[in-house]
Amino acid sequence: MSEKILVPALGESITEATVSKWLKNEGDKIDADEPIVELETDKVNLEVPSPISGVLTKINSKDGAVVEVGALLGSVSEGPGSQKNEEIKKIQPTVNNDNLVKLDAKKELDVFDEKKIEEKQPEEAPLVLTNEIKEDSQEINSDIHENLSPAVRKIVTENKIDIKSVKGSGKDGRVLKGDLINLMGVNPPPSERKIKFGQEERIKMTRLRQTIAKRLKQAQENAALLTTFNEVDMTSIMEMRKENQEDFQNRYGVKLGFMSFFVKACVVALKNFPAVNAEIEGDEIIYKNYYNVSFAVGTEKGLVVPVLKSADELSFADIEKNIKQISEKAKDGKLTIEDLQGGTFTISNGGVYGSMLSTPILNLPQSGVLGMHNIVDRPVVINGEIKIRPIMYLALSYDHRIIDGKESVSFLKMIKENLEDPRRLFLDI
Repeated sequence: MSEKILVPALGESITEATVSKWLKNEGDKIDADEPIVELETDKVNLEVPSPISGVLTKINSKDGAVVEVGALLGSVSEGPGSQKNEEIKKIQPTVNNDNLVKLDAKKELDVFDEKKIEEKQPEEAPLVLTNEIKEDSQEINSDIHENLSPAVRKIVTENKIDIKSVKGSGKDGRVLKGDLINLMGVNPPPSERKIKFGQEERIKMTRLRQTIAKRLKQAQENAALLTTFNEVDMTSIMEMRKENQEDFQNRYGVKLGFMSFFVKACVVALKNFPAVNAEIEGDEIIYKNYYNVSFAVGTEKGLVVPVLKSADELSFADIEKNIKQISEKAKDGKLTIEDLQGGTFTISNGGVYGSMLSTPILNLPQSGVLGMHNIVDRPVVINGEIKIRPIMYLALSYDHRIIDGKESVSFLKMIKENLEDPRRLFLDI
């Protein structure tokens, strides 16, 4: 009995995928529900399991093929599997006396005669330093000490260079370090990538990278993008984390990070400025009264933006747990379509890579995205005195078709106030 392997339903608005790679070969024995082929879609990669236990008898869609939902990928037949691993009969070697080489112990081969080897190697004549060479050597040493820099002197001595034959490019013909390097032909080696791939390399963009490029370009073309900036003093948050980190981790099994504070601060601001949590559909504005916060995660295959659902209903611990779990799924390539859908607002943390400032691009159809950056000690004026404080620059990119300048600035200012005094988050003010 044979079972067909078909392309499964891929989720909302996704009708085709690319066969990324087959995890099994034709003739391989497989178990039921064992992943046998990996598909790449516009949003996520997914593994297609075997419907039955048996043998992979046919691969219909090779690696790189574009397939639609319901298309035939291959087939699996029931059975114990091919006997590829049959026990190999051990062959006992037979001895043929006619093929044996009889050696006379008294007539050893020359190659093993150490005395003969030593005799064949001519002795090197002792090096005799003539008076002429001695005089030249003295002159060179004299020149080295009088005219050459320590670095040049070292190279001349170590490499036994005749300084008289070197044309110097320095003042009055003085020999420089670069002159000696050029003379010896010492050039930096090519990069490892150049050695491995040549002068250029050309690879096809993955479907995920193609989708990222398309959506970012759409955001630039379709939205009226504008960015406003502010800065936040992270002192209070850092002190709160330091004071409560151990107790928090012992109780909830996860570290108290910065993201939970930012998610909470954003949710409070979104409730006060609903336009930032809205989207345009045709000639209508859809105001969303739920708060699904998307957050950008960098992976080996590209940037993905999973969603933290119902963020307004989550505690600090719940937020940290969910972010950790979703981030691990993203890095392992195990995100589902559901993990990427339904976001209403996005937080992008370029600070983890050392970014000081950026202008994040909208994650359509959302109307706002907050950019976090690295924390740097900077001088600030507090009550007329200069203080050194840990400062983070914030950037809010927004769709000016929905959000006015007053709303965007006030929204970002509220986030700043809630972060600089995190007690406000607990008091809901």
